[in-house]
Amino acid sequence: MYAVIETGGKQYTVELGTELEVELLDVEPGQEINLERVLLVADGEKTAVGQPLVADAAVRARVLRRDRGEKTISFKYRPKARRRVKKGHRQELTVLKITEVRLGSKSAAAEAKVVEAQAEADRDKVAKVAARQAAEDAALAEKLKAREKAAAAATPKKEAPAKAAPKAALAEKPAKAAPKEAAPKAKADKADADAPAKRPARTKKDE
Repeated sequence: MYAVIETGGKQYTVELGTELEVELLDVEPGQEINLERVLLVADGEKTAVGQPLVADAAVRARVLRRDRGEKTISFKYRPKARRRVKKGHRQELTVLKITEVRLGSKSAAAEAKVVEAQAEADRDKVAKVAARQAAEDAALAEKLKAREKAAAAATPKKEAPAKAAPKAALAEKPAKAAPKEAAPKAKADKADADAPAKRPARTKKDE
């Protein structure tokens, strides 16, 4: 549900919870006020248009604070007359928050309360389900842990493997035979001496 209101010579479209800045009003922060000039109220497909105001509509707002708008510059210049006027202005504003939009017997604030209560009930339900599931998970984890402990206690312990032989026993093993060395060179020379000398080949001169 939303409405179109008029204040300070301007029109604003507002709904429940809207914060807006309007022209300065003679009110104090924290005060609740009625915005009497309601030009239009729409609720879904139903729309009430005022001529100029909607008779059975009401919009309420809470005053949050007073503020000032951005600075605007006004500059006037007349050529050949040496006339230059520069002025600055900051508009005084009142910040409002809409707390109620009503059309006839239908209230946006009441509907919002119902929705919030339903959402709170849903959140509580989800929290309870999550807490129950967490408790069940914790109990299951404890049960599995106890079962693992019982299985570990029932399993016999394995014997420790035999220790390696000491280094002294390894030292007693016979050393590998050294590879045979090649025959000395002297024996090879003696074999060459014993072999019969080769006779030179005969030539035609010898005949």
